[in-house]
Amino acid sequence: QVQLVESGGGLVQPGGSLRLSCAASGIIFSIYAMRWYRQVPGNQREWVAIFTSRGRTNYADSVKGRFTISRDNAKNTVYLQMNSLTPEDTAVYYCNANYNDYDYWGQGTQVTVSS
Repeated sequence: QVQLVESGGGLVQPGGSLRLSCAASGIIFSIYAMRWYRQVPGNQREWVAIFTSRGRTNYADSVKGRFTISRDNAKNTVYLQMNSLTPEDTAVYYCNANYNDYDYWGQGTQVTVSS
């Protein structure tokens, strides 16, 4: 059974930081590309960042320079370090694991940026 479990969300003031984690089980984690997405109610899910199985990373323009994706294959975990947060970053954040036709999602973790 495949599980992706996000954690680390919460309420933070503008300019603050949070680190999200996504722990995977039931997959050969190292071969999967890991992505973070986010979604605001009423809007489409937005891609945020990717960390490929070959070690390449990329970011949406809206978070470039503020967010950092990392992964620890020994712990089957991907992280998203979010700095300089703004209210526009408020969303439910989801992690995604993808390898060819295999595609899995976590349940999401809420991030709220507000004073």
